[in-house]
Amino acid sequence: MANWVNGKVVEKLWWTPSLFSIKVAADIDPFSAGQFTKLALPVEDKKISRAYSFVNAPQDPLLEFFLIEVPDGQLSSPLASLDIGDDILVAGKPSGFFTLDEVPDASVLWMLSTGTAIGPFLSMIGEGKLWKRFDKVVLVNGVRHAQDLCYQEMLLDTEKIFKQFQYVPLVSREQVDNTLCGRVTNLLENGELCQHCGFDKLPADSQFMLCGNPQMVKDTSALLQTMGFSRNRRANPGHITVEQYW
Repeated sequence: MANWVNGKVVEKLWWTPSLFSIKVAADIDPFSAGQFTKLALPVEDKKISRAYSFVNAPQDPLLEFFLIEVPDGQLSSPLASLDIGDDILVAGKPSGFFTLDEVPDASVLWMLSTGTAIGPFLSMIGEGKLWKRFDKVVLVNGVRHAQDLCYQEMLLDTEKIFKQFQYVPLVSREQVDNTLCGRVTNLLENGELCQHCGFDKLPADSQFMLCGNPQMVKDTSALLQTMGFSRNRRANPGHITVEQYW
């Protein structure tokens, strides 16, 4: 059973008609960047809960979550209706192993995400520990339409501050200036992503963190394994660390 903590909505931002972020004040246990917790609301006399990753860095005072409102979603619609000052339940003990502590050292860290699954990577970037461990960090965020590319200002500012960081927006359903077009698997396979990032081919000394829809995670992991990379496991360290986002 989750140990629920009462929280308050402090900020709310709509990025698009369906994508929004909320910041919550709640006294929960410390967490590591990349972990998640559960949010819950009473809906029709039932407590409905879902897992959401932290967007904020562990040292930040407010908890931030990046959400999509699903039509008729049991929890996403009530969450989208919250106003500043409203109550929300937060699980007090964070969970998850999609953290940098689970990733071996390497020269290049590839963070491959789709949609709102960029959240855990934003937390890692804000935490800052990755800059001391990797010579180059590439964050790819794949979305269907350009309007779904969120947190861009923060990521572009990070590029200016940390020269080893590269943000790669990826749009699959329209051609947009200054973005790649297509799916991450196709761009890995045809070499376009590597070329865009200044590599002739994927460096052997690479680590890959995949976070997003299950099909992307499955397909990208399988493709990387055909290229000679292996799944990362505690008992047998490799190159590919994954988190399915629903």
